[in-house]
Amino acid sequence: MSNTEMTALLDERIPRTIDTLVHAWATGEHQGAQLEAWLFEDEAARRSAEQVLSQGGVKARLRSAYKPLVHAFLEEIDTAGLKRATIRYPVHVEADPKRFLSEAYPLAALLDGVAIHFEPGEANLIYQVVVEYQDGRLEKHEVVAPNRLRVGHLEQVDLTPTGWLKVSNRPHGAPDIDEGLETEAEAVFHTVMHAVAAHEWPSEEPYAETLAINVQIPGIERPLAYDDEVMSTREALHEDFYFSLLEFFKHKSGRSPEDRSLQPGQIAPDIRAHEGDAHVRVELRPFGTPIDPARAEQDLEAADAAPGLAQIHRELAALPGEPFEGVSREGRPVRGIYRPGSRPAVLVSGGQHANETSGPVGALRAVRRLLADPETNIAVIPVENPDGYALHGRLCEGNPRHMHHAARYTSLGNDLEYDRGSSTYEKGARISAIEMSGAKLHVNLHGYPAHEWTRPFTGYLPHGFELWSIPKGFFLVMRHNSAWAHQARALVEAVTARLAELPGLAEFNRRQVEICSIHSGGTPYEIINHVPCLLSPDERYSTPLTLITEFPDETIYGDAYRFAHTVQMTTVLAAEEAYAEMMMAVA
Repeated sequence: MSNTEMTALLDERIPRTIDTLVHAWATGEHQGAQLEAWLFEDEAARRSAEQVLSQGGVKARLRSAYKPLVHAFLEEIDTAGLKRATIRYPVHVEADPKRFLSEAYPLAALLDGVAIHFEPGEANLIYQVVVEYQDGRLEKHEVVAPNRLRVGHLEQVDLTPTGWLKVSNRPHGAPDIDEGLETEAEAVFHTVMHAVAAHEWPSEEPYAETLAINVQIPGIERPLAYDDEVMSTREALHEDFYFSLLEFFKHKSGRSPEDRSLQPGQIAPDIRAHEGDAHVRVELRPFGTPIDPARAEQDLEAADAAPGLAQIHRELAALPGEPFEGVSREGRPVRGIYRPGSRPAVLVSGGQHANETSGPVGALRAVRRLLADPETNIAVIPVENPDGYALHGRLCEGNPRHMHHAARYTSLGNDLEYDRGSSTYEKGARISAIEMSGAKLHVNLHGYPAHEWTRPFTGYLPHGFELWSIPKGFFLVMRHNSAWAHQARALVEAVTARLAELPGLAEFNRRQVEICSIHSGGTPYEIINHVPCLLSPDERYSTPLTLITEFPDETIYGDAYRFAHTVQMTTVLAAEEAYAEMMMAVA
């Protein structure tokens, strides 16, 4: 593909299932029938369709095919005066044993003050619910979770949520209906995957500059009364497109599913709200001249959203130190500064995954403070992935509360942490920083989703990222060379002790860990000074100590965002101080 060529792979309209259903059944020919359907539609659209069907003589109940148990408690099960709920969730041989427990999230938080107990049940795709009320009433409910087995893009078998149609009491003795109903959301996903698979791709990476998937579609966008939680089928479609296409290209290249060095090009799904039929267009696009989306100027100390890249670069340039830079795949600078001093050198970076938005602000706030000491020896790269940062800003113009993992990797389509060691693109800035400073500690500021992360069209849980599918508070990951295990643990203990003093953090973590544990079956990590932690040896990193922060920051704004970058800043300050004390004690 030349620099000016654009190639369309798909341009198609797919009928909206709820409209097709109403058109077929509200004709007056089906009077007396009872109809149930499960759809990827919000409650208002489903209730409106029920009324139209009722006018045609059909008694209808339309439910959500996405997270049906949560919707049942929101829409059908009386929660006033609820005392206790016992829920047997399905366990199916073709799904993760905890899949339907996770799908019930965040019910434990929504039923705050209610004694709730989950236990594994049968493979019949029905939640068995027993609720007990303060007045002694006892009710039993069966909540259907319609799914079907589908062969996916890697020839794997997935148990996936699906539309469903049940019709009984039909006139003239017509037979009952009880069958899967492929909705427009499912059809859009599989139509795109088939179009991509059918295209004749080049033999060498990158396969394109940008693979753009633009979808306009109805669906569910329902905030929930717990932290940042929301149910969004459009966000889920973005996530499934992005990671499924990465998996497709990994398979094409002969790589393992865990490989992150693949460089397929930029994959950019943009899913927008729309009433009526779904419209999907897939095309290969050239990059064009780099343009950064406009973002308001902010005081970084009180920033309530991700600032613009231009402001970040101006704030960086105002700091003392020697500038250095790399260059992104699209041609944006990857800027950093290094200021030498007598203390042990530390590298601080943010924005490796550019949809994790609190790290760049936290890095700059911390380094401003550290540089007030003339002995501080520090290098900083606030945004390592400026192309992803720009993509994230563009996607947020349409959906500011979506996690947009398409902005996670570079425009080459790879995680720069796992590139092939080339200094040609983004990794070059990090290589320069370590060469200039000699840093043995890298504080790498990251984030993860602030609300549930799902992939319903390929099962439900995000393959390979199951640990991060539900928020569990501020998290630390320590990767260390084997010979540095003692220092790694000492550093984590010192940093978490300082973080425990930060107002609000311990309670924030306690609450999220508790709810996450209920819906994921436990805590497969240490908790040190109220902070969930993972420590493991890893010889792959370019520094013997790499402290990775993980704040649930994707999609947050306002006070929540300010808290996030304050936690990130505090972690950097604590790590630099503890590391200096540790290294100078043995000097």
